[in-house]
Amino acid sequence: MSFDRTVLVTEVYPSIQGESTWAGLPCVFIRLTGCPLRCRWCDTAYAFSGGERWKIDDLVEKAHSFDIPLVEITGGEPLAQPNCPLLCSRLLDQGKTVLIETAGSHSIDVLPEGAIRIMDLKCPDSGEMERNLWTNIDALNANDEVKFVIASRKDFEWATDVTRTESLNKRVRAVLFSPVAGEIEPADLAKWILDENLPVRFQLQLHKFIWEPSARGV
Repeated sequence: MSFDRTVLVTEVYPSIQGESTWAGLPCVFIRLTGCPLRCRWCDTAYAFSGGERWKIDDLVEKAHSFDIPLVEITGGEPLAQPNCPLLCSRLLDQGKTVLIETAGSHSIDVLPEGAIRIMDLKCPDSGEMERNLWTNIDALNANDEVKFVIASRKDFEWATDVTRTESLNKRVRAVLFSPVAGEIEPADLAKWILDENLPVRFQLQLHKFIWEPSARGV
């Protein structure tokens, strides 16, 4: 862990949580900068570079100033920054409920107890399936969630197989199936889930219906 106790940040803002079982709740988002993955359908490529370096104590104070109990650390890939676990710990010490949105390409074991991992397992059409760190499956607990972003029937069948083979619905709070906007009809994905009688949660990105889909800081 770096001794400088800083992280590189793209943006910090309050919004409505748009995904996961926490959707619909007010939430403070801390978007860390940088990601070693290049998913074909990525909608946050602006967080790949740039950003501003924050002292963790100042960042925690900023997040706390919004007086919202739920905080999500996202990216980019937040676990690519070695001080991300320390940021989580400081937020937990403030009594916050802390969500971590991670691609699952880095070990989630480094995160402190109490942080809720929302792990995005990469499907074939993402172009980054080989980056999945499968040992993370055994580190999941009943508070965590697993997300599959699905762009095709092939992705759906792959995600279905992983869900069943790994008994994900028994490991975590929820398994989330999310369609890639513009590449698959939500109604088709909903039908496939029903046809297969899958124990998963269909989800859309709520924030993209509240605001213009490409809007930042919301």
